Amino acid sequence: MDSTARSHACFCTIVPPHVLDRLAEAADASLRDAARRALALDTRHRENRLLAPRVALPLSSGGDRPQRTIADAHHSEALPGRAVRHEGRPAVKDGPVNRAYDGLGATFALFHEVYGRRSIDDAGLPLNATVHYGRDYDNAFWNGERMVFGDGDGQIFTDFTAAVDVIGHELTHGVTQYTAGLAYRGQSGALNESLSDVFGSLVKQYALQQTAEQADWLIGAGLLTPRVHGVALRSLREPGTAYDDEVLGKDPQPSTMDGYVHTFDDNGGVHINSGIPNHAFYLVATALGGHAWEKAGQIWYDTLTGGLLRPNADFAAFATATVSATRARYGEGREAEAVAKGWTQVGVLG
Repeated sequence: MDSTARSHACFCTIVPPHVLDRLAEAADASLRDAARRALALDTRHRENRLLAPRVALPLSSGGDRPQRTIADAHHSEALPGRAVRHEGRPAVKDGPVNRAYDGLGATFALFHEVYGRRSIDDAGLPLNATVHYGRDYDNAFWNGERMVFGDGDGQIFTDFTAAVDVIGHELTHGVTQYTAGLAYRGQSGALNESLSDVFGSLVKQYALQQTAEQADWLIGAGLLTPRVHGVALRSLREPGTAYDDEVLGKDPQPSTMDGYVHTFDDNGGVHINSGIPNHAFYLVATALGGHAWEKAGQIWYDTLTGGLLRPNADFAAFATATVSATRARYGEGREAEAVAKGWTQVGVLG
C-alpha cells in the first residue's frame, strides 16, 4: 500500500458501539451522558475518516528504533494536543503519558524484534499518541494517523492507557491498513478486529514473556472498574465470557460459527463475530504451545502481510490462507494440522 492510501483506513475504537449504546440508556445520568458524548465523538471521527483527503504522512529515515511523541489534549476534543514527551526523553509525572509511551514501544518491539517489521508501515512511521482526550471519554481509537486515549468515566471504564494490549490492538489496525487493507464490514471487518485482538494479546505476552499457557488471553483487562462484573472487553480463550453485568450487559461474542450474529449494526457485527477467528487463533496457539508469537503469531503475520488476501476476504478465505502460509513456512506436519484443526473446531473449515 502506498503512503497516500492510509487516509482511507477505518476509524477503529476499542470499545464497541453496542457497549456504548447500552450505557447510553443507563439509569445513571452520569453514565448515560458520558456514553452519549463518546458515541457523538466517535460518529464525528468516523465521518471525518470517510471524508479525509488522501495525504502522505511523513516517513522516518530510520525504522530500527521507535520514534514516539505523546501529546496531551488537556481534556479538549482538539487533536493532536500539546507534545509532552518525545522519543528518548525521561518519564514525566503524568502516568497516562508514560503508559502510552511504553505501550507504543512494546508494540514496536513485538513487530520489529519478532517479525522484522520497521514500525507499523514497515518504513519507519513515527508513532504518535494523544492522552487526556475529551471529558471522561469512554474509548481509545486509531484514526489512521495516531492513537487517542480517553480517561474513562471512572465508573465503568478507567484510563484507557491502562492495558498494553489495547495499545497493541489499535496500532495493529495500522499494520492491517498498510498490508491487507481488510474492509471494515462483515467478515472482513471482523477479521480486521480479530487481527488487532490477536496481536494486541501478543504484544502483552511478549512484553511479559508469557507462554500461551500462562497468558490470560484477555483484551482490555484492567479497563473495567471494580463495580463491573467482568474481567475485560473480550476473551480469546472463551468468547462471550468477558463480562456479564447489569449495567454493561453480557459479552455477546460467539466462539464458533454456530453462534454467528447476523446484524447491520457495527458494520455487520465486526466487534461481535471477531470472537470466532479470535478463538481459532487461541486454539492454534495453545495446541502448538510455547510462546504464541513464535509459530501461531508468525503464521498469522505471514497471512496478513503475504499479499494474497483480498480486502473483502471472509473467514473461510482467511482460514485457507493461514493453512497455506503454514505449509509454506513449516511444511506438512503438526503446525499445519493444528491450524486446520483450529479452524475446523470453530466451524469455519469443514
